[in-house]
Amino acid sequence: MEVKRDILWRVYLCFIGIVVFSVVILGRAAYIQQVQGKFWIEQAKEQQQQFVEIDAERGTIYSEDGSMLSTSIPFFNIYIDFMAEGLREKNGKRFKDNLDSLSMSLADYFKDRNAGEYRQLLQNGYRRKDRYFLFKKNLSFQQYRALRTMPLIKQGRDKSGFIPEVKDKRLNPFVLLANRTIGLSREYIDSEGKIKNTNVGLEKTYDSILKGESGKRLMRKIAAGVFVPVDGSEIEPQNGKDIITTLDVNIQDIAENALMKVLTENECEYGTCLVMEVKTGKIKAIANLGRRTDGSYWEDMNYAIRASEPGSTFKLATMLSLLEDKYVSLDQRVNLEGGTWSVNGRTVYDSENHGYDVSVREAFEMSSNVGMAKLVMANYSKKPVQFVDHLKRMRFHQYSGIDLLGETTPIVKTPKSKTWSATSLPWMSFGYEVLVSPLQTLMLYNAIANDGKMMKPYLVNAVKENGLVVKENHPEVLEQAVCNEQTLKLLQGLLKGVCTDPHGTGTALFKGAPYIVAGKTGTSLMANGNRGYADHIYQSSFAGYFPADNPQYSCIVVVRNKPFARFYYGAKIAGPVFKELADKLYAVNADKDKKVQPYVAPKKDSSYYLYAGGAEEMQQVMNTLQWKYKDSVGAHEWTRLYSVNYSPVLNGQPVSKKNMPDVRGMGLKDALFLLENMQAKVVVKGRGKVKTQSLEPGAALIRDQPVTIELN
Repeated sequence: MEVKRDILWRVYLCFIGIVVFSVVILGRAAYIQQVQGKFWIEQAKEQQQQFVEIDAERGTIYSEDGSMLSTSIPFFNIYIDFMAEGLREKNGKRFKDNLDSLSMSLADYFKDRNAGEYRQLLQNGYRRKDRYFLFKKNLSFQQYRALRTMPLIKQGRDKSGFIPEVKDKRLNPFVLLANRTIGLSREYIDSEGKIKNTNVGLEKTYDSILKGESGKRLMRKIAAGVFVPVDGSEIEPQNGKDIITTLDVNIQDIAENALMKVLTENECEYGTCLVMEVKTGKIKAIANLGRRTDGSYWEDMNYAIRASEPGSTFKLATMLSLLEDKYVSLDQRVNLEGGTWSVNGRTVYDSENHGYDVSVREAFEMSSNVGMAKLVMANYSKKPVQFVDHLKRMRFHQYSGIDLLGETTPIVKTPKSKTWSATSLPWMSFGYEVLVSPLQTLMLYNAIANDGKMMKPYLVNAVKENGLVVKENHPEVLEQAVCNEQTLKLLQGLLKGVCTDPHGTGTALFKGAPYIVAGKTGTSLMANGNRGYADHIYQSSFAGYFPADNPQYSCIVVVRNKPFARFYYGAKIAGPVFKELADKLYAVNADKDKKVQPYVAPKKDSSYYLYAGGAEEMQQVMNTLQWKYKDSVGAHEWTRLYSVNYSPVLNGQPVSKKNMPDVRGMGLKDALFLLENMQAKVVVKGRGKVKTQSLEPGAALIRDQPVTIELN
């Protein structure tokens, strides 16, 4: 009995334990389901579903006259969900019925595989039941439109399984023109494998405005690491706003061509050319060209906002200080010591022997380092802070304020600086031991041209959203007067004298010009890293404004020469760039001012019109406007709209990949879509619709062939 009781006790104990364990499990299950249910459901959803960002269409950057400087063109990645219900229903009947015709259409259009290879590719994906098979990458808009018309695919996403993914590619229609200032918007893959964008120039400065607000798309997990979009779950992105710059395409083109010519002829290391509108501070052109390893030049860095020792163009600031403090008069005499003068253990050299006894005016016009150094030491050696305060009033110690990121820090020494020495003051007088950017130097010259008023430089006129201005920039005065009126007149006369007086360093350059230039040459010896000044690398510069009697534009050119260059003086290297720019702008403005009775052409027939573009878009516009028309588009993707007997006709326009299409009448975006996707190098002039094209329609078109289109 005791054994039986002992066995029963153990059975009961086990039974009670099982009951207790069951109750705990059931209780835990109920707790998880009722109390923590929502939490775990959300966790499961997060593992099976996730939101991904949809990039907004980036805004466009325009020049002041409306020319497109930077825009986005869509490219398409095509995926296939081989488990789509439409493909699998009735044992895959739809897929099998359309496989051959689809394969032939793909082979005929893309010509990268034959029909049998396409058939095998699609069959393999179908057999493996791929849910997100990458079929095509980086298709152009034209290719995507053609793909949508092919068998099976034209039946829609649910029945074909074809899923398009849109990606934008940034394009500069003018290629090199102001490329570094406009900036780049390029994709790269970060350390986590995510696609990011890197920007410079205006693309970076105004990135938050241009990029808009991203949308969201719900993606469902169908396999390890594979997600497909869920229909009807998208939050639409808000497209970016457009930027209207102050740049003038024609002035920019002149500046870059003139700079390129001089750099190429002299094998210079780099150069920059800045053009500012005198009255407003608008930057009309900003060219930056650097030499690459193969000897060609590209807009690689914004040298216009990089600080360096300015050289003799800085002597304008020295003369402003001396005249403002009334320490010198222009007729006062100064001994140039034959071009060599020792001060505090160092020697100041002139570029050549200018003699001994000259006037202050002549010392400036001949660009004498000795003259400037002696004048500054005679008047400021015991009170250097007074000289430095003048430089600060000219804003050399702070950023220019231009709406462009990447400006390097300027340096103006003071007696409290660690690197201040007994020779800092005389060397600063002729543009050494200070670091300022070409833009800062130009701001001073522009202020002298603008009757002493220093303007804030800016690159953006307005921000637009859907064609409406949402933000507008206006000219802003930084300093109402950089000097008094008497000093201003004297400085204006000095700058004229540099380019007109017999001993002026710029006189030979502008001899015979139909206009007067006010400016200053500059040549400075540059250090080359650890080698110091042993390589004899010079920086050539010219700063000024024109026409001197009624200034419209101020300009600065700065060029860094190669080691041991044969020519390096500012009047020989930087001066010709300035002169070519001034000559051409003067000619353009002179033509505008001519009071010539224009030739009156016969009046055109007002019933004539011509538009061209994508067939679907043109048909949609016509239908929306309820405009009756004759439709002769047929199967063509592109069409032309014109009048026949006063009635509108849409006529199909055939396009061949090997022949130049007729893009006349198209808008710029349509023309770029078509030509860029045919691998042509497009150069754009003007704005509006395409008026002329450099290649006649039907002419043979080869890869990378330059094509110029002029808008009306």
